[in-house]
Amino acid sequence: MASAADGIGGTEQSHISVPVADPGAWATAMNNLGIMPMGLTGQQLVSDSICIQGFDPNLGIITPINPMMAGISLVPPPPVQPELPVIKEIIHCKSCTLFPQNPNLPPPSTRERPPGCKTVFVGGLPENASEEIIREVFDQCGEIIAIRKSKKNFCHIRFSEEFMVDKALYLSGYRMRIGSSTDKKDSGRIHVDFAQARDDLYEWECKQRLLAREERHRRKIQEDRLRPPSPPPIMHYSEHEVGLLAERLKDDNKFSEAIAVLFTWIERGEVNRRTANHFYSMIQSANSHVRRLMNEKAQHEEEMELAKEHFKNSLLAILTQFEQITAVFTAATRQKAWDHFSKAQRKNIDIWRKQCEELRNAHSEEIMGIRREEEMEMSDEDLEENPCKKIRMDDSTLAAQSCALREENDSLRWQLDAYRNEVELLKKEQGKAHRSEEDHTHEQQLHFLQQTMHTMQQQLLRLQEDLKSKELELEQARDEQRYLEGEVFSLREKLLNSSDSVEGTNHTAEAPEKGLNGTAVLYHHREKNNEVVMRGPLRSEKEALLLGVISTFLHVHPFGANIEYLWSYIQRLDAKISASELERLMVRLPNMFKQEFSGVGATLEKRWKFCGFEALNSA
Repeated sequence: MASAADGIGGTEQSHISVPVADPGAWATAMNNLGIMPMGLTGQQLVSDSICIQGFDPNLGIITPINPMMAGISLVPPPPVQPELPVIKEIIHCKSCTLFPQNPNLPPPSTRERPPGCKTVFVGGLPENASEEIIREVFDQCGEIIAIRKSKKNFCHIRFSEEFMVDKALYLSGYRMRIGSSTDKKDSGRIHVDFAQARDDLYEWECKQRLLAREERHRRKIQEDRLRPPSPPPIMHYSEHEVGLLAERLKDDNKFSEAIAVLFTWIERGEVNRRTANHFYSMIQSANSHVRRLMNEKAQHEEEMELAKEHFKNSLLAILTQFEQITAVFTAATRQKAWDHFSKAQRKNIDIWRKQCEELRNAHSEEIMGIRREEEMEMSDEDLEENPCKKIRMDDSTLAAQSCALREENDSLRWQLDAYRNEVELLKKEQGKAHRSEEDHTHEQQLHFLQQTMHTMQQQLLRLQEDLKSKELELEQARDEQRYLEGEVFSLREKLLNSSDSVEGTNHTAEAPEKGLNGTAVLYHHREKNNEVVMRGPLRSEKEALLLGVISTFLHVHPFGANIEYLWSYIQRLDAKISASELERLMVRLPNMFKQEFSGVGATLEKRWKFCGFEALNSA
């Protein structure tokens, strides 16, 4: 894009520097079809990326071609609204003027766009049109490489870039008039089209061939990179190579490569009467490695046995830990510990115990399978009578027998533990039926405790609200106290400032005393009202009826009853009554009802009792 922009907006066009009557005509006309407008001084009026987007000069095409460019048959007609036709305006140049064609006429036709076309054919030029005038008109479309003018009224113009051809096609259909002359030789309707006889075709073909060569080279590099490596070449047979190969056959590190060379020579047919002794000695050297390989195999087998033994010991340690965890779960499920867990905790412990037992059984089966495989391998080895292992068995026969007896003892002990666990599971399943009734009782107690806790939370919320209201009242009382103290202070100042008479002084001295007395009376009255609210008498007949029912109910229950139980009984008589109203009524009468707490911890419960007779006896 940089080269294209330089070709369009270059400042070499110094010969077009005279202003015209309408400097915006060219920009308006170019912008109508999405072509980058330029000033007459060669300066771009808009950026090149607006009109020619995605242009890549290396590809030699415009991607995508602006659909609004006239004369391009590769795309459908311009996607403009039918009620807004493209308006071509008059273009004023230094030596000529271009007039647009009638908008009602169809647009000029063009040929199919040749690939890599940078040359346009311009026909219909005035007879008096010179190369300078043609350059002046088409220099606005971009940098011109060459102009080939014919003796007739046409020429070929070659641009530096392909997108400049699309800008030149916009001028097709304009009528050119040189100066202000009305002579027929000074006017003509120009026709711009893609050139057929063009000299840039060879350049385009060379460029395409270069791209094809680069593509082939890239593909070849890719294929070479993905091709598997060739095997190393095998040298030909000779006396010198035989000596080197014999030395390499004796070396343990180079034996693999040397044996491959020996195999290749034998396959090629290098063995004959003259070379048989050499090949025999090399085969003998290869045979000497058999004992080394057997020793290495025996060593690896010993390492494998040690690894198996380590693996088996690790599995046994894991199984032992499983047994310990299972014993912990079994101890936790006994009656003396089981009763202290909650229902959720019991459920989790039961789930964990089952999972642990399943894993332990699976682990035990895995160990038993490993032992069966070892026994089968031992029997197969006895049948095969491997000499190396037979020697080792002779050396450690007693140790192997004792180890086998120990393993058999361990397996029997594990089976006994598994049977014992199954018996315990059966006992627990039988005991679950007896524990179902206890679980039901525990659930009822838990539900009752939840209800009690909910009631206590509601009471706590109500107490918090009452505390907030009391705090507000206390704040108001403090404000009133501050106000009265200010009044007293002002009255004292008046007393000090007044020196009229003794009567005025006495009268003034009585005023703060009244103010102070009034404050005391106000506080006393407020405390009295609060006491009446908290411990006042019955306010209505409904409260008297409730008092009688509550007294009778609590008298029947000498150990007391909680507020939910009392409220459920009274709600049968009056469905509109609430538990908070009952509690407030009993709080207001402390001489008849008292509140006690029973239980410890989670069984803590708040009960109300009737104490009217006790208050009567004390009175």
